[in-house]
Amino acid sequence: MQKYQSILFVSTGMADETDALKQALSIARNNQSTLHALIIHPKFPSHLADYEKKHEQSLMDELRTAIQKVGQEIGVDTSSIALSMEAERKNKPAISIIKHVLKDSIDLVIKQAEQKDTGKGFRALDMDLLRQCPCPVWLCRPIANHRQDIKIAVAVDAESETDEGRDLSIQLLKAADVMAKDCNNEINIISCWDYEFEEYLKHNPWTHMPEEDVAEIVQEAGDNNLSALSLLIRESNTASKAHIHHLKGRADKLIPQYIEDHSIDILIMGTVARSGISGFIIGNTAENILQKVTCSLLALKPNGFVSPVKAY
Repeated sequence: MQKYQSILFVSTGMADETDALKQALSIARNNQSTLHALIIHPKFPSHLADYEKKHEQSLMDELRTAIQKVGQEIGVDTSSIALSMEAERKNKPAISIIKHVLKDSIDLVIKQAEQKDTGKGFRALDMDLLRQCPCPVWLCRPIANHRQDIKIAVAVDAESETDEGRDLSIQLLKAADVMAKDCNNEINIISCWDYEFEEYLKHNPWTHMPEEDVAEIVQEAGDNNLSALSLLIRESNTASKAHIHHLKGRADKLIPQYIEDHSIDILIMGTVARSGISGFIIGNTAENILQKVTCSLLALKPNGFVSPVKAY
């Protein structure tokens, strides 16, 4: 994972953002990064302009206080961090955030995940960032475990049909490896596979294929997928202890279930569709996973991704 030079912490001033602030300050200190704090709040009607100014100032004051408090809690000297802060009144916050990313050469966005009533998935602003932000996005949820007990999982596609997908899998593994060094030095690698013709071969009356032959074909497909996964892990040069979970079935069902069953704290995954083209649509599988997870998320884009949002 790259050394982050410029981090953008996004605040909406609407909820407790302690978890995201902890991550932002820790990463800024560890990487000696510049930390930009951006408060986004909706525009007030013109007849409430005076109240809007007071509201904005209160948000700035509250964030300054929170930064100092969190810094003291986690042992970060905030005076040693190159920190800037500003507030903007925008009715389309995702676009404003992404414009800052592009104009200020931001290489990581950190934000508290906005809570849904179900506790699963992400709300509209977070999803917009996952779809359109060109740099990695870290959406934080509360983590009760001590740092040394934090459980990290990374989801990879072992047999991507594109070079960009394969490169992204290696990026994800490297990101998980770097994160694990600050935790328990262990990563859970999740890779799901399936043989799409299995049910057809089993139940189509015209094939008459013996069950043992079908089982052999399916086993070969699983072995090939596991071999491809092993190669990706070797090429990523991960130093952390890797627990490999080679799961047979649909990723959008198995990954959220694994996260819940094993109390995963942070999931690292790619939001993959197209790169090199202005515009981005999250694939159905990734979208379904995102709407079911309950943990923090670090999401990466493929190399060459171009955001539909322009800097100016």
